[in-house]
Amino acid sequence: MEGLFKNTEVAFALKSDTELERAYFLFKLIANEPLVRIGTAVTRFALKAHLPVEGLIRSTVFDHFCGGVNEEDCLKVVDKMFTKGVSSVLDFSVEGKEEEEQFEAATKMILRTVLFGKEKLAIPFAVFKPTGLGRFLLFEKVSANEKLDMKEQEEWSRVVARFDLICKTGFENQVPLLIDAEESWMQNAVDALVLEMMRKYNKKIAIVYNTVQMYRWDRLGYLGKLKQHSEKDSFFVGIKLVRGAYLEKEHERAVEFGYPSPICSSKSETDKNYNTAITFILDNLDSFSLFLGTHNEESCFHLLELMKKRDIESNDFKIWFGQLYGMSDNISYNLAANGYNVAKYLPFGPVKDVMPYLIRRAEENTSVAGQTNRELELIKLERKRREQNRA
Repeated sequence: MEGLFKNTEVAFALKSDTELERAYFLFKLIANEPLVRIGTAVTRFALKAHLPVEGLIRSTVFDHFCGGVNEEDCLKVVDKMFTKGVSSVLDFSVEGKEEEEQFEAATKMILRTVLFGKEKLAIPFAVFKPTGLGRFLLFEKVSANEKLDMKEQEEWSRVVARFDLICKTGFENQVPLLIDAEESWMQNAVDALVLEMMRKYNKKIAIVYNTVQMYRWDRLGYLGKLKQHSEKDSFFVGIKLVRGAYLEKEHERAVEFGYPSPICSSKSETDKNYNTAITFILDNLDSFSLFLGTHNEESCFHLLELMKKRDIESNDFKIWFGQLYGMSDNISYNLAANGYNVAKYLPFGPVKDVMPYLIRRAEENTSVAGQTNRELELIKLERKRREQNRA
């Protein structure tokens, strides 16, 4: 089990030599923090100024981290990954929209991905981001229990209706939905909405999954409350477990507004919190389903060991491992080769609209200790292996 994630031949089997070299080049860039800062600033400026850079972005960073510009565009990647047993989660990664017509367009796109999931075995989940369906400030206001005026009440009703339509469509087509987590100060509204959807649509199996960010020290308590709700109201709980993506913003806001940071005091505390949550869910697998969203090998091993101890089949549909497309192929493909359920998040959307996602991805990779170096070392090993085979 220990050497499971070191098999680079399995990890990079689908990458041509050219694609492997592009990956090496990209992660070398991402490893350089000043270069990432300069590059993201230049990219933002170039796109705002309508400079002709989309072709360059498409052939480099976009094609490495994204499946395509639309859902049809993704199918080639979906089918290719599925030949190795790795499924896909089509993720419409357009962020930062503020207009009602944009929210309606996003809702229609998400509904299309649900129907894709119904038709294709290779797409077992759909996903959406709450702020793709409504304004961030509105979620923030509802989370703080602030009074909404008449216009805001109508606006919030539309957000709730979009949530319900997507969850109902997932339920009717038996396609589970992963609902992303966002910043803590707007998450209460999301948690309440998702709980309502779980009560409604998770009566037989987990269709609706909430995302729990375990860098928050209060989330173990939240999982305990969900268990109580599920027992009281007889529904199943779907959980996507992640560490968290808004660390700096969370700390900065806590300092600015003078409240205790909601984030664990250290990386080791977050890791402990995360693995404790895995154990809690496995101890309550009669009422929970788990999508483990992680690039952390230790946490994957922790889940694998628990599954082995409890005699849980590797392909039990209640347990999935998930990584982002373009990252941690050593985890995804080696798990799939050993019969585990694995799905890659496959972002898509127009190049310009997906850039905020890609910039965030680059910044996160730069800040996560060891992630980029691990990717580089594995790519180097595979390059060396291929060179020796050619000799």
